[in-house]
Amino acid sequence: MTAKQFTSVWLREPRKPTSPGRSREEIVRATLDLLDAEGLAGLSMRKLGAKLKAGATSLYWYVANKDELLELAYDAIWGELSTPVPEDAHWREVASVLAHSMRQVILRHPWSADLIGRVPAFGPNALAFTERMCRAFKTAGFRGLDIDYANATLTAYVFGYTIPEVAWNSSVGHDYDLDEMRESVKRAAEGHLELMERLGAADHDEDPQVMREVGFDFGLVSVLDGLERRLGT
Repeated sequence: MTAKQFTSVWLREPRKPTSPGRSREEIVRATLDLLDAEGLAGLSMRKLGAKLKAGATSLYWYVANKDELLELAYDAIWGELSTPVPEDAHWREVASVLAHSMRQVILRHPWSADLIGRVPAFGPNALAFTERMCRAFKTAGFRGLDIDYANATLTAYVFGYTIPEVAWNSSVGHDYDLDEMRESVKRAAEGHLELMERLGAADHDEDPQVMREVGFDFGLVSVLDGLERRLGT
């Protein structure tokens, strides 16, 4: 049985524009606009061609298929990340900025949550981001494979916290009665004493979005504490 061949838009040289004003960058910008407005389900070569006032078939000069288009768009959003120079600040500060920035990028482009783990992160922006994270952990004192493990740990935390948040925003959003939802949760939790205690201790005047920010920072600090502890072992 022949093994499946790995392909990526980043493994070949970009083709030159076929007409004045048309470029891969222009196509990517239009793709991002469509994705941000309509999500993955709303993206098609036909819609993109209409947005660019070009035939859908002409787009195949630049990309072989829709998957390659998504690769380009996925890498473009990582260019929005704040990436401090690791040698100019403490490694924990660098890691914290990178983690918060990664979360905000995913929240701004919720469609990207469905591409994590599915689309190769081989583009220049994704590679630059990963390289800077690795430098931060190397500067901290991690060596060998521990640099990669620390990198993967931080990334997994950001993804694990943010992807469910995106799913919640997409399915429920902010158009719900918060007090009614809290009462529903209380009814569902009846009989579970520990949960009822936690619900009673919650500050119901607190903005849920603020609570998410605080919760993310709590977990992030805990992850960084754990990584820092490993440096002393």
